[in-house]
Amino acid sequence: MTSDAAPAQPVVRLEDDDFRLLGLPPRQALDLAELARRWKALQAQVHPDRFASAGAAAQRLAMQWALRVNEAYQRLRQPLSRAAYLCQLHGVPLDAERNTAMPVAFLMQQMAWREALEAATTAQAVATLASEVQAHQRAMLATLDQLIDQRQDWPAAAAQVRALMFVARFSEDLCDRQDRLDAASVLPY
Repeated sequence: MTSDAAPAQPVVRLEDDDFRLLGLPPRQALDLAELARRWKALQAQVHPDRFASAGAAAQRLAMQWALRVNEAYQRLRQPLSRAAYLCQLHGVPLDAERNTAMPVAFLMQQMAWREALEAATTAQAVATLASEVQAHQRAMLATLDQLIDQRQDWPAAAAQVRALMFVARFSEDLCDRQDRLDAASVLPY
């Protein structure tokens, strides 16, 4: 005998934070494979196609669930958005649009990288600079993990996220320069 009843909604609530929604500990260092596994499992429960015969209200609710689950997954899978979210959950929003203060040493590093990028005229020079920036970024991310998971220093973590946002923008500039150099090196037929 087959039941036409709609599938049951998940036990978690739409208002739950992203970590609770996906059944994960609220940590910066997450197992991304586990995050993906939990996202897929929850999506399988709430996908609107499962509610196709359940009526308009159930379909709308399923769509809300699917959107909420995807939103949580997208936020948690990226280290910077995950860290910003954790800071916000602990009462320390980034306020990145207004709070752009950075330590002098960090600003000097940014200036040195900008000058090196301006001077980089070959793909190899850009690749060398990119390697340096990536190493620095990895070290900053490791520090961020410690600030959040071990020290729970939310103001310092928020400052680190803002600094990492600068590094991420610079990394995009590096990619753009690399693309332009690659395009210029292609010979026309």
